[in-house]
Amino acid sequence: MVAGAVIDHGQARRREGRREELFDFGGKWSCHGFHLRPKFPIWKPVRHDRFHGRVRGAEQACDRAGCDGHGEFRAPGSHASGFDGPGDYRWFCLDHIREFNSGYDWFAGMNAEEISAAQHPAAGWDSETRAFRPTAGVDEAPRWADFKDPLDAISRRARSFRPHQRADGRVIAPEERRALETLGLTPEADRKALRNRYSQLVRRYHPDKNGGDRSLESKLQRVVDAYAVLKGSALFA
Repeated sequence: MVAGAVIDHGQARRREGRREELFDFGGKWSCHGFHLRPKFPIWKPVRHDRFHGRVRGAEQACDRAGCDGHGEFRAPGSHASGFDGPGDYRWFCLDHIREFNSGYDWFAGMNAEEISAAQHPAAGWDSETRAFRPTAGVDEAPRWADFKDPLDAISRRARSFRPHQRADGRVIAPEERRALETLGLTPEADRKALRNRYSQLVRRYHPDKNGGDRSLESKLQRVVDAYAVLKGSALFA
């Protein structure tokens, strides 16, 4: 890329008894050429794999009996993926994945009515879907058939995000549940119980009420914060 820069040589002229600096672009001027080369490249070439679907670094062998090639291409197995867990797959080399694709029948095992329904433009809209809700995906542990959680790590985390409900059906948000635990209240507590418990804890932790003991001020602050959360909550409206 070549850019041109015009550099003018200012010429001083006198006009009407006073000196002015005038730039004469029609007089002496010179054009200097220079190259603009960025220090760092503004784009980087991206190499795309020639064969779509190839899994680089695959170590498993091709599933075709007698083939010594690497299984770099994945094909559906006998069990499809679903809410009960991931499906199983077969792995083939390039030649045998082409052979598999050429003979694959998506409608295998369907009768004429099922094939017609699958070919309908609205196919798929009547399938079971999960409800749209703010806590979707965190309200329960994965429903996988092979799911194992011996330390209860994933399930415990899911329960910590799961909203609880009171007997009247009101949902208790996680921050409201933590505030109830801080104050030592049950989810069924009413507004009167909230005020009484707050007053009791303030008398216990406030230095002006407990003989000047300031070692409990951190607990007092947690109580005040928890009360502020619950006081404005719909649970105690």
